[in-house]
Amino acid sequence: MDTQLQGRHALVTGGGTGIGLAIAQMLAGRGAQVTITGRRADVLSDAAAATPGLHALAMDVADEASVVEGTAKAVAARGPVTICVANAGIAEGKSMAKMDLAFWRKMMAINLDGAYLTVRECLPGMLAEGWGRTLFVSSIAGIKGLKGAPAYTASKHGMIGLMRGLSEDYLGSDLTFNALCPGYTDTDIIARNTQSIAARAGIDTDQARNMMVKTNRHKRLITADEVAAVAALLVGPQSSSLNGQVYEIAGGQM
Repeated sequence: MDTQLQGRHALVTGGGTGIGLAIAQMLAGRGAQVTITGRRADVLSDAAAATPGLHALAMDVADEASVVEGTAKAVAARGPVTICVANAGIAEGKSMAKMDLAFWRKMMAINLDGAYLTVRECLPGMLAEGWGRTLFVSSIAGIKGLKGAPAYTASKHGMIGLMRGLSEDYLGSDLTFNALCPGYTDTDIIARNTQSIAARAGIDTDQARNMMVKTNRHKRLITADEVAAVAALLVGPQSSSLNGQVYEIAGGQM
């Protein structure tokens, strides 16, 4: 068994499915105890039951009290969080003309505020331990604009700005902050977006799916395990000089 993360406590938001689950499984496979959070307790419980080292915790990143209380429960059960993966998010497209303030605020509350709250609550443990690794799961929308999705694009750009600011604040310590920017990844979000794009554009689902596939430079969907492999590098034993960086996982230059 790989034990390079033995004794570490990791917290992964949105850890019950997709990229979050793949990262959580990778961390557990390297010896960490991993708290996976999300709003669907049943999904989290199923994921935890299937993988030793995963522990389910219902938590809503858009609710400050939920994040404060949830993180405190995780710390009480498994010790300070020293690996924080801010992964929870939503991906919805809507043009400026069709967007209202409620939609904008929902996008920011989950994608950006949720990342801020999660890291804020995990940071004291990292400082106390003198070691920490924080990963923001952003998107290619964090480094380029996505047509028809200005709110989503802004939220993902914001995550990268937050990451860069934190990396400067703690430069010289053994705390690092990095961002993962996957292209279109083969998860449940793709399935939902396929239906949404097809309905908005008046095309069939195969055409809608191909629109996303063609956006990736190598013309295929990314796998969640490919994203987890980059995450493994950033929390590994030789990761202390990997800090304040944006890692594009999109099959080619963006």
